[in-house]
Amino acid sequence: MDLKEIRDNIDTIDSKILFLLYERMEQSVLARRFKTETRDTEREEEILAGLEKRADGLINPTFIRDLYKQIMKESRKLQDNGFKIIGFQGEHGANSEIASWEWDDSVVPAPCRKFSDIFKGVQGGCFDFGIIPVENTLGGVVGQVNDLLINSPLPIVGAVELTVHHCLLTLPGTNHREIRRVYSHPQALAQCREFLERNSLEPVNWYDTAGAARMLMEDRPPASAAIATRFAAQLYNLEIIKEQIEDHASNKTRFLILSGKEMEADGSKCSITFSTEHRSGTLFQVLKLFADTGLNLTRIESFPAGLGSFNFFLDFLGSDKDPKVIKALGEVEKTSNNYRLMGCYHEKKC
Repeated sequence: MDLKEIRDNIDTIDSKILFLLYERMEQSVLARRFKTETRDTEREEEILAGLEKRADGLINPTFIRDLYKQIMKESRKLQDNGFKIIGFQGEHGANSEIASWEWDDSVVPAPCRKFSDIFKGVQGGCFDFGIIPVENTLGGVVGQVNDLLINSPLPIVGAVELTVHHCLLTLPGTNHREIRRVYSHPQALAQCREFLERNSLEPVNWYDTAGAARMLMEDRPPASAAIATRFAAQLYNLEIIKEQIEDHASNKTRFLILSGKEMEADGSKCSITFSTEHRSGTLFQVLKLFADTGLNLTRIESFPAGLGSFNFFLDFLGSDKDPKVIKALGEVEKTSNNYRLMGCYHEKKC
């Protein structure tokens, strides 16, 4: 071991400390939802006393107490800010987190392990909003999310179409010629298939792109890299070997914003869901209603809803306050089954 290696280790540890500190502040903001007051003196003293007891060796107990008093002071300040919280699937640094800031740069993104956790968090009041990916220009629809949407009462209050760029990330100082394995989400690996094959790199499935970057920082597997965002590289102190490694330039993911409350402002795009019997002409009857009204459809997807029945998602341009839209939707409700207006909102393209 030499000075450079020691300093590299310190840099990695500092990155972990900074990231964990961010996570702690994030949990503090979430905790405020369930507290009657910001400060809980008894709880703070319990934490400080416990940390002092665990301080050993090089760490002075007084230093730990003073350090955590500052951390708690900053936590209380953040709790008093009244931040809006948005749940997303994955780790910090994911494209969903980037999309949430494109929609509203004042929200605090909160990571969730599963998509279902987002829906539960919004419905339970833990999150103000949730953001979910519904389709990608290369990977197609995200089936699991659409299944959750069908069974959820949460309204859609916004949408973001995000241009997705993938980067090849490694630990600082890694010789790129020694890389053999690349970790990432299966969709990201599929979107970079030609790049991986051209460079004889073995794709390894991971649950999340940013999660793969975090694993690389924490576990430091040899001869390995991750495919994730530029933001993830910055967050986890990783080096970018190559940017924009996706196989096609038109790589876009569409995200929907969910809320526990209907949006009061006027929107410019509507989403509906309905089902039809598996009988000739039933879907045509619904689509003809939009054609006759002159409404422009931007998306239509179908999913099996049981024996002989299908669920449909349909997006179109227009406002649910427009009389011709109101009339058309009234006819759709009569013509179809299980009709629901999911939301009328604005969509950002980034």
